[in-house]
Order: sequence, then structure tokens, then C-alpha cells
Amino acid sequence: MLRVRSIVLLPRRWKSGAKKRWNVLQNKKNNCDRALENFDDFYGSVYGSRWKNMRAALLTRHKYIALVNNFGDTEQTCSMLEMDGAINMKSLINLAQERLKETSSEPMPAQGQSRHEIEGKLDTLLRKQQEREVSSIYPSLGDDGLPGTLPQQLKFDNLEQKPKDELQEILPFEQSLTKALEEDVRLDENRLVDPQFGTGGLYEYMPAHSIKGMEDWVAESEHYKYYQTSADFPLKIEQETSFQYPEHLSLYTYEMGNCSDFKAPKKCLTGVLSHFMMDGGSTLPPLFLQVQPGERVLDACASPGGKSLVMLQTLHVDQLVCNDIQESRLNKLRKVMQEYLFDFKERWAGKRLIFSQSDARNLGDYDSFDKILVDVPCTTDRHVLNEQDNNIFKPTRIKERLRIPELQAGILTNCLRLLRPGGSLVYSTCSLSPIQNDGVVHMALQKAFAEHNITATIKDLSQQTALFSDVFKFEHPKGLKYGQMVVPYLPANFGPMYFSKITRNS
Repeated sequence: MLRVRSIVLLPRRWKSGAKKRWNVLQNKKNNCDRALENFDDFYGSVYGSRWKNMRAALLTRHKYIALVNNFGDTEQTCSMLEMDGAINMKSLINLAQERLKETSSEPMPAQGQSRHEIEGKLDTLLRKQQEREVSSIYPSLGDDGLPGTLPQQLKFDNLEQKPKDELQEILPFEQSLTKALEEDVRLDENRLVDPQFGTGGLYEYMPAHSIKGMEDWVAESEHYKYYQTSADFPLKIEQETSFQYPEHLSLYTYEMGNCSDFKAPKKCLTGVLSHFMMDGGSTLPPLFLQVQPGERVLDACASPGGKSLVMLQTLHVDQLVCNDIQESRLNKLRKVMQEYLFDFKERWAGKRLIFSQSDARNLGDYDSFDKILVDVPCTTDRHVLNEQDNNIFKPTRIKERLRIPELQAGILTNCLRLLRPGGSLVYSTCSLSPIQNDGVVHMALQKAFAEHNITATIKDLSQQTALFSDVFKFEHPKGLKYGQMVVPYLPANFGPMYFSKITRNS
């Protein structure tokens, strides 16, 4: 009698074109991979050992802040958030102000006092580089357990005893750099980042139209060819002495180290949503803009609307113009405003809140705005590391990405013209790039003076950011020339958010 045996078919990967295609798909880089590779190279050279912690935070889900809607059930919403353990940022600011008064009566040093000393640092940079190279070869401790010293033969105190051929090789650093450039040496293998000032040297960027071939990314060594340490335009940096937290603005956060989630917004009796959740760093640019009652305000790149909503929730804005370049972005902005502003069509649209669709570089209502928020398009560092969609590191968007600094400088320059004399703006990005941050501010100030004879004053916000030190981690001020920046940090995983406050001179 014959027995029927069961047959088990095992899948087999055949040695054919299918296998090759499968391997190709597995090894193919996606948009987030390209972004991470670019940041590792760029930010690793700019921020050094600190980039490791920033990188970990960027790859981790970020932290939110809850903006309470004044047009909903305000008291109930505040009570609900406080019951969940959230803290009103206003109370943290008050505590910080009291603490600063008790601990120090001396004014904080001005940001500009130490940020124009980069000239003459190249020799210091070379010496530090030599010390690092020597320390990597020789142990840091001697046989007796005490700090070791350099071998005698490495101390070139008496150059006259050196052979003539060796003396010819010992050149000043500037001459060595020039010689290396002439010999077409690849400088990106030894990046020149000032160890004291960090990103201070990157005030310039290379225009995208001068990049042959539009490579996937530009080596940081290329940017130093355009480095200029002195400004050829009038520049004044002064302390911002006043800051007033808006009385009616309620922002809630969890303490540093607490990454709890907020409850989802719910509909109030007035038909609007109770609170709006946003990255905490995004609340600072509109806060430091210090909108006052009766002022006419422009949000030059307003979508998706969080920063505009913060300004409206202060109840200070007399008229807010929300501009963006695409209709789809404006529709997203309108949707946010309809969800959070009571009686939107009758009380707001077209009256106190005006929507404008235009390229911010072409807005022409000059000398008419008291305050402007310039939150420009950028590489959106956190987004591109975590989302494949709408990723600026997509291969087909290389040219667009390389032209970002030019776009940003064009927007900021035009917004300086839109300000009335004496008015202020805040320029901001959600990028760690010193080129998109200090570099663009430098280029815009230079362009505004050269083409329109506009001069401006940079407002140092060091004293103001100190009030928020219990909530955010800020970049060391000596690493920046024109602004301040919230850096990603796991216990306070906000940002990145760079912001610079500029006042147009009369």
C-alpha cells in the first residue's frame, strides 16, 4: 500500500537578477540616511564631541509644550494640565527672575564684547591642533603619576640649531594654509573650526550657483574659502535690557527630564480646541519679538501657524498679516486658526488677521510693520532625520537644498526693508547649521546695507534666555555671533531653534 507523504516547499533565493535586485533594495540609502550622513560630517566638525549628544536627541521623539487657548475654557484647561503635573512657564520665569536678582547684581557681559576677537586666532588654532596630535601619541601621565611633559626633541625653542632644510618647512600657519590651497590639498580632512568659538567662523556660505555639478553635499572646507572675519558694513550689538512675559499667555511644560505626553486637545464650549501642542523651542521667537498692543505685525513664513498662534494668544496684536508662498500651506494655516479662534470669520478673517500669498522676497509694503517674525524655510534638521516624506535630502531636491541659504538671506533682507525705522524682527530657523543661522544674518545685513543703505542693531538676548534655563538647553553664547539657539538635549528634548533679534536703525 502506497503512503502519501506530505511535501514541504521551502522558499529559496535563486541566484538570479531577483537576488541582485533584493540586495540593492536592502542596501539603498533613504532620505533620512542621507541627512544623517551629511549631519555627521558637517555638525560633527562644527560641534565636535557635543554632536554625539545632539545626534541622540534629534533621533529621539521630541518634547512638546502646550499653548492654552484663551478663546476656549481657559481655566479648566489650565487646571487639567496642572493636575497632570505640567508647570506654567510663567511661574518658572518669575522664579528665575528672583534667583538672578539674589545671586548677582552685576550685569551680564555683552554678547558682542567677546565675539569680534576671532581675528588672529589661526596661530592659536594650529598650536592646539599640534597639542592634540602630540597628546594622542604620548601618554598624558608620566611614570611618577604626574602629568607628562613633551619630549625635549619636540620643543623647538632654539630654531638656530635646526638644519636648514627643516627650517624651510616651518612656516607661519597663514603661509602654510595658502601653500596648501595652491597645491589643492583637501582641507576637509583637517577642518579648521576655532575651538574657542565653535561655529563663529562660519559667517559666510558658498552661493549655490558657484558649485559645479551641484554635489550631494559641500565639504565644510569649501566654506572657509569664503570666510571673512570683519564686517564691511556698520554693525552694532547691544544688550536687550527689557523682557516682559505676556500676562495672558499660558504655556505649560513638564520639568527637565520629564518626557510625559500631554493629553490631546478637546473641544471647548465655544467650539474651539482647548490647547495647541508645539515644539517648545518654537515658542521663543514670538516671545522675544515682544509684540505690544496696537502694533502691526507680519509673520513672513507663517505656515503651519504655531508661532502666529502664540502671538495672537498674547492678546496684544492689533493686526497680524500671515504670509506664505503656497496656497496649500495657507490652507493649513487657515485650518489651524479656525480651530483655535472663536468666531473666526466674523471677528478675525480679513480684519485683525489677514492672509497673504506671496514669496516673502517680493513683499513690497515697505516701512510699514512694527514687528516681523521671519521663520524661514530651512533644512528642518529633526524632521529630515525622522520622516521620509517632504524630506529636503531627497536626491531630486539637491539644488533646492543647496540654495537654501540664498533663499533665507533674500527673505531676511527684504523683511528688513518692510520694517519701519525703529521696528524689530526675529529671524529664526529649526536648524543647527551655522551657515543658515549666523551666516545668513551676516549676509542679509551686508546686502541690506550695500543695496538699500539700511543699517541695523543686533539685540543680544543673553539675559532673556537665562530666564528659560530651567526649561531649555542653550548653545554657549561664544559659539554664536548674532543670535541664540536651543540645542537638542535628551532631558529637555526641544529644538533645534536658532533666533536672532534685529532692530532697524532710524
